[in-house]
Amino acid sequence: MMQTIYADVLIVLNTYISFFLLRITARLTHTPLRRGRCAAGSVLGGISSLLILLPPVGVPLLAVIRLSSACCICLAAFGFISIRRLIVNTAAFLCANILLAGLVYAVYSWLRPGLIVVGSGYFYVHFSLLVLILTTAGAYLIITAAGRLADSSSPGDWQVIIRYKTKLISVSGLADTGDLLTDIFTGLPVVICGKEVFRELTGREPELYDLPPGFRLIPYTTASDSSTAGLIPVFRPDEVLIKDTATGERKPADVLVGFGSCGRKAIFNPRIVRTLRF
Repeated sequence: MMQTIYADVLIVLNTYISFFLLRITARLTHTPLRRGRCAAGSVLGGISSLLILLPPVGVPLLAVIRLSSACCICLAAFGFISIRRLIVNTAAFLCANILLAGLVYAVYSWLRPGLIVVGSGYFYVHFSLLVLILTTAGAYLIITAAGRLADSSSPGDWQVIIRYKTKLISVSGLADTGDLLTDIFTGLPVVICGKEVFRELTGREPELYDLPPGFRLIPYTTASDSSTAGLIPVFRPDEVLIKDTATGERKPADVLVGFGSCGRKAIFNPRIVRTLRF
């Protein structure tokens, strides 16, 4: 039996789904996502769902189509920061797509079998708006809760070792999920140190308009109050090592170092630790 596909329903459905996928991607990769860009990426995701109307194609071609579409959607939503960041965002977007679409497919197969059309990696559903909202919202909460749990699972005491020219200092490290600061140019996470560390490394006061060569300013907002914003000096040291004081192991971390008001310690996001694989 032939299924009738309404293009307007198809685009609206996948625009709505793409919105959640992009929010999940931003949450998992800790990439800033502005509302306007999120809307643009969501609309592009909705329009690209018209690929479901393509005739059956082979798996290799379908993979190329889905990958190209995901890259374009991520570029529209997050902009181009770096190749590395584009790969990370696209991979996270595809993973979120598989998880969310799989859950929606399972729910609708259980409730109303025969009312789903799948093709070219997209799906079309004669949907109940209430069920759709509950399903996607539930999936979003589950996936983001899992991300929060993974972020918080960084037991141990840490030391952060920073080498800059002839200076080598070691400060106490604090894994904090509230540190979401990422450099928009390099896509690298930022480890926040106190002004005392700035003085030890440079031998000068942290004046925003008189920074040493190699230092620059990036914008920030606080996790507790998004209305609190400003500029923070950052730089890329010659080397940053994160040491697990319980085992003595230490691994190099590809990060920037910024300076705020946090005393003589280094605050970093737990996801940095997870990528080091102690």
